[in-house]
Amino acid sequence: MTAAKTYTHEEILPVIRGVALCILLAALDQTIIVPAVPRMARDLGGGPHIAWIISAYLLTGTAATPIFGRLSDIYGRRRLMQPAILVFAAASLGCAAATHFWEIALWRAVQGIGGAGLMVIAQTAIADVAPPRERGRYQIYMSGMWGIASIAGPMLGGALTDSLSWRGIFWINLPLCALAWVFSGRALRRLPPHAGAGQRIDFLGAALLVCAITAWLVLAASGGRDFPWDSRATLILVASGVVFTGLTAWVEHHAPAPMLPLRLFANATVLGGLLLSATNSLCTFGGSLLLPLFFQYIKHTSAAVSGLYTTPFLLAFVILSYIGGKISRALGRTKPTMLAALALCALGLGLLATMGASTPLLLCEAYSVLLGGGIGLVQPNITVAIQNAAQRGDVGIATGCMLLFRAIGGAFGATLAAVMLLAHGFGAGFGACALVALLAVGIAAVMRDALLRS
Repeated sequence: MTAAKTYTHEEILPVIRGVALCILLAALDQTIIVPAVPRMARDLGGGPHIAWIISAYLLTGTAATPIFGRLSDIYGRRRLMQPAILVFAAASLGCAAATHFWEIALWRAVQGIGGAGLMVIAQTAIADVAPPRERGRYQIYMSGMWGIASIAGPMLGGALTDSLSWRGIFWINLPLCALAWVFSGRALRRLPPHAGAGQRIDFLGAALLVCAITAWLVLAASGGRDFPWDSRATLILVASGVVFTGLTAWVEHHAPAPMLPLRLFANATVLGGLLLSATNSLCTFGGSLLLPLFFQYIKHTSAAVSGLYTTPFLLAFVILSYIGGKISRALGRTKPTMLAALALCALGLGLLATMGASTPLLLCEAYSVLLGGGIGLVQPNITVAIQNAAQRGDVGIATGCMLLFRAIGGAFGATLAAVMLLAHGFGAGFGACALVALLAVGIAAVMRDALLRS
């Protein structure tokens, strides 16, 4: 990449607006589909395989994330963003026209690949135009898109499914993709040209990386739920994960232009940020999975009302994301904010673990706000810390790895919460997530000045 250009706030805002729609599109597709899944499975004959409608998207999207990040470092953001939009649009059309269950599962897998490109390239574009100290100021726009998708997605998906058809949730993607194509194209044209297009692509490293990610993600998402931890399937997945991870590390160490530069993990700030990203996502999925179930099964509310009671958790996430960006910008560093945020997550989860049928509703909401606020306060700062610590030519792959660790942490969090819920109840599910959050606080404290100094 050519020498960095200094952008003014007025020059940065059009870029942010252009890529924010891409974030909204990818995030919305993960939330809008949830209320429609049972109807889709019933109409298409999915039966016991219903989870693949969501899992197929997550698996391919997670595996493709670091690859999109690395390729965007080589070829530029715009050259990768617009093909990703086309893939996403084509897959949405395929989902809308599907007539069999495995057909829509296949198209959802393709859609996940496009969604990975939308997510990682949009996040990386911010680092291309915003100076390190100002990045937290603009990352809050991305958090806002996630907040909108989290709140509006399930409501919109339910409304479209009930009033029209579940196919409407895919048809609506087409005009959004057209808008994203136009606005992101204009926005990314403002970025400096890339000078790395002549580099060789590490196809072997990419293939091994995808195999390793798939093995670990399937284990994290399904272990203890779809098959026992002491089963042959677990053994095969662990062995596959270890072998493919080892092969990936060996190949990438010797590759002249590695798909996943190992120097990223030698950077204490990047490594700490990746671990914290996984932990924060674990808290997010643990909370967002258990809270609606708690309100339905313990407080005996309907599904719609439980969604309403979960709204303060999501609003706290959005509001504290904005405040966290402002605080970090004022301080000029992210570590104090992140330590406070992680402690807030642990406190919120710990208090949620004490809830029962007799706990006043107002107190339940207060505990969920503590958790949502802690998650929102830390997430944009993790992104900023990792992007600031990575070398300029590695910002895309570093952002991709962050999203990869976030996905794996989320899958493990959902599994951990579900296993503890089935075995010991809601309190144990929240409590297990709280212990992991406390571990994250310990990681951040032990690494001290080396971690998240930016």
